[in-house]
Amino acid sequence: MDRRRASEIISSLEMADVTYNGRLIYIEEINPAKDSASVHYLDQPHYSQEVPLTHLVEAVK
Repeated sequence: MDRRRASEIISSLEMADVTYNGRLIYIEEINPAKDSASVHYLDQPHYSQEVPLTHLVEAVK
């Protein structure tokens, strides 16, 4: 996923289906200096991790 699309998803009122390692995640914020994002799995909202944006996949609807 590119930084522009990740920013659009964060700003959107609609929930997008985005996965990391095949599991649904929520994008919390983007770190442009590292081209990464802080995310958490939907079933683990209290566990946040920083991952490369290129590893995030948006489901095609």
